Amino acid sequence: MATDNSTPSVSKLLEEVEAIFAHTSQLSERWYLVALAALAGGNDPVMCKDLYLYLISKPDFSESNQRKVLIRRIREALIKSIAVAGVCKPIEAILAINEVERDEDKDYSITREGWQCDEANLKRGNEWMQKLYSKNMDETIGLFRDHRDFEWVSRHISYGLYLSDRQVLDDIDTEIIVLSSIMIQNLEKETHWHIRGSRRLGLSKLDVEAIHASVGTIAGYLGISLDRVPSVEQVERDV
Repeated sequence: MATDNSTPSVSKLLEEVEAIFAHTSQLSERWYLVALAALAGGNDPVMCKDLYLYLISKPDFSESNQRKVLIRRIREALIKSIAVAGVCKPIEAILAINEVERDEDKDYSITREGWQCDEANLKRGNEWMQKLYSKNMDETIGLFRDHRDFEWVSRHISYGLYLSDRQVLDDIDTEIIVLSSIMIQNLEKETHWHIRGSRRLGLSKLDVEAIHASVGTIAGYLGISLDRVPSVEQVERDV
């Protein structure tokens, strides 16, 4: 167990990112999920440890029970990130966080034990996809007509196993994690889809612009180009 504070330069970055969300309508208490997903999906996922240390230094997480709730949310965010960024970076992130967790703050619950790739899972995944893609659902799934394994994985695993699970995180939590994790990878099509999905889910344009700005700030710190990423304004006409 370690108790070192996060490094000053990273703390300054996190303060800047947190400040971006200060005047958002739905994200001021969720901002760290955006930062977590961007850091885990970037080129230095170990920095998620610094985010955890930054958070537990705050009054909101001064008690052990509060930190247990926090780590459950962090862990689920990283599990959901697997659907977008692959498994290795989220593993790096959670192991780095684990190194600085206090024993009394650990949470040993498990969410996917007993999971079945069944009709209920498929229904749940399809319903969540439909909520985001709406009138574009058939068109988007049609992109996989020549490579249908990707459709199967999207429906049963990405959305069924990972993204539609609501035991810990809600719809908005999930979508801001997905958008941030995609955007940090400089992916044009998928960023467009999930900016649009975030707006369709009910996030205001201002809130989505805050996500966009914060991921851009983290990308700048990490030296990652986001030259392919559309702006929120460019996507707005497609909402």
